[in-house]
Amino acid sequence: MTKSSNKGDFKLGILLFILIVGVSYYVINNYTNTQYSDWKVTGGSKGNLKYSSLNEIDTNNVSNLKVAWVYHSEHDDSTKKGSMECNPIIVNGILYGVSPKMKLFAIDAATGIEKWQFDPADSINNKLWHRSSINMNRGVAYWEEGNDKRIIYTVGPIAFAVNAITGKLILSFGKEGGVNLAKGLDRDEFKVSIAPTSPVMIYKNLFFLSGLVSEETPGHIRAFDVKTGAQKWIFHTIPYPNELGYTTWADTSAYKRMGSTNSWSGFSLDEKRGILYAGVGSPTNDFYGGDRLGNGLFGNCILAIDALTGKLIWHFQTVHHDVWDMDISSPPVLVTVDREGKKIDAIAQTTKTGFVFLFDRENGKPLFPIQEKPVSTQTSILGEKLSPTQPFPILPKPFVRQLLTENGLNTLVSDSSYQDIKKRFKTFRSQGIFTPPSKEGTIILPGYDGGGEWGGPSIDPEKGILYVNANEMAWVLNLVENKQILKTHFTNLEAGQLLYKLNCMGCHGPEQKGSGDYPTIIGAEKKYNEASFNNLLSTGRKMMPGFNQLSSFEKSALASYILKLKTQQSKKYKGSLEKIQGSLKPSYGFTGYNKFLTKEGYPAISPPWGTLNAIDLNTGKYVWSIPLGEFKELKAKGIPTTGRENYGGSVITAGGLLFIGATADGKFRAINKANGKILWETDLPASGVATPSVYKVNGKQYVVIACGGSKWGGSMGDSYVAFALPSH
Repeated sequence: MTKSSNKGDFKLGILLFILIVGVSYYVINNYTNTQYSDWKVTGGSKGNLKYSSLNEIDTNNVSNLKVAWVYHSEHDDSTKKGSMECNPIIVNGILYGVSPKMKLFAIDAATGIEKWQFDPADSINNKLWHRSSINMNRGVAYWEEGNDKRIIYTVGPIAFAVNAITGKLILSFGKEGGVNLAKGLDRDEFKVSIAPTSPVMIYKNLFFLSGLVSEETPGHIRAFDVKTGAQKWIFHTIPYPNELGYTTWADTSAYKRMGSTNSWSGFSLDEKRGILYAGVGSPTNDFYGGDRLGNGLFGNCILAIDALTGKLIWHFQTVHHDVWDMDISSPPVLVTVDREGKKIDAIAQTTKTGFVFLFDRENGKPLFPIQEKPVSTQTSILGEKLSPTQPFPILPKPFVRQLLTENGLNTLVSDSSYQDIKKRFKTFRSQGIFTPPSKEGTIILPGYDGGGEWGGPSIDPEKGILYVNANEMAWVLNLVENKQILKTHFTNLEAGQLLYKLNCMGCHGPEQKGSGDYPTIIGAEKKYNEASFNNLLSTGRKMMPGFNQLSSFEKSALASYILKLKTQQSKKYKGSLEKIQGSLKPSYGFTGYNKFLTKEGYPAISPPWGTLNAIDLNTGKYVWSIPLGEFKELKAKGIPTTGRENYGGSVITAGGLLFIGATADGKFRAINKANGKILWETDLPASGVATPSVYKVNGKQYVVIACGGSKWGGSMGDSYVAFALPSH
């Protein structure tokens, strides 16, 4: 063979190599663009990436964004406005979402003009819930087969199937269009309380849910038939005898009586492999574990479950024997990362603790080392036995602070205010994350709301970069001992006081003042009579679950105490004495969700108080981190951006942008995803405590967000606001 022919073969080989690389790049890029070009699922995809391949709106023109339309989901009725956390879906040019009062609606995604609205109060199932009960919904799910197109969404304890075209109930589903989720949990359906707030996940002809539950309702994960509503399988998050994890509970009767351990934040799904992924919350009781000794699987676990059968594939527990309320607060997200020259399909899990866990999607193998490190177990709390170790991923580093020292206190306030928080701080236990709960007060940092919260992270699938917004708010956990009181009988007032301490004090506080999501109940007698109060205890409201486990005598005793019913208070209590005297379980309660704040109401720790972080999951290194949110009055004083509490997630686009609302300042922002620079921001009619959706209709790209306001006060609303570039 001649040298010239060798050269020709070499050139031909080079050309073929370039062609193969070019075609591969085109196929991969085109697949990515096709895969993430719509928003038919909450989170943009079943992998929950919150990513859009649309790029009409980009870093060069985003400053030109204008309001395209506004839809008032309660038809401008100011009495029906309130917090909305819904991430709407868009299917065939129709946007589906939920109003503050849980009405499902369909609107033209290009104009915001309503097509129909479904009010669950019109259903035969409306007797199973109350119009003022759990009113939170973070999304709906769409399913179709031929001409059968339906929306599956939950309202309190009911899963509804609604015709996606007409807005009418599909009467062949469940009972007259609804499934009673209180059934099928292996407990008395009249004593459980369940209200899924996150959207169901759909795979083939199945949908999956768990949900917000009361302290005595198990959060088992279940699958239902999309067409009939029949329950198909159940995965016990509190294991039964002979099931994996059963022996991790010291009390072998836990499966009969314990509650929570629920996947309230929802799911992600690998459709190709048929694997359902879930993050699970902590078991009952959130802050005292003396009644549930052991590591307690599957509390605080990441689960990989066979979607068709409900069989466990693998699991990982992020917190052992949780007594800090460190639920896994968002679904895992599916991502493909580069590792030693190989592409590995993985899941990433952000947490309230500020850790990011990264695992091989198929087998649960950690992609960064995780060390079991010793933590403090010194506690004066009787009956408590803490785990001697907790899991710490080596990379990425935590995206929030996990230790508060005196040097980390807020110095932006007046000297007297600083001296006040300094004095209080010295009375608390603060040895970092996993500091044992205490009577004197334990600093919880990251706080009960994270770190990472329910909005979850977003992922750029082309680069493997994870974006997560986070809170940096210290809270104070105080435990109080439930003293034994041995008497042969109690009055309704005495029983009501004890029942309040056992069931209500943790949210509303020892003085009934409430905090955060939990309102004051001082003056409740002006709003409720005994009948309406007892109904409230049965149904729940907003973040309060129903207390169906309470007997009618117990509800009456609580009413006599809280409503100050003088004619009832002195009457003999006729309920069981077991719940309110010597056999008290748990042995400790807590005094409420109390933030560590300055006199002025600012966080008692130094800024930042809210952040947005970009992390390269290929290397575990940070790309950038910025404060997210601002206080106008501090900015006016020349104080750099401090960040603020934020709830709701971000969205990434191929146009180089990150869109996020979430913050207490009511802003909606577009940020350069490469460097964290804010390129555009606008004021929303009410805080957008929700994740935006990105979609295209008639060749035009839109970004929409629900604006319902938040628990921080300020304006409340019912509007969905869409933005787009002006038409040429």
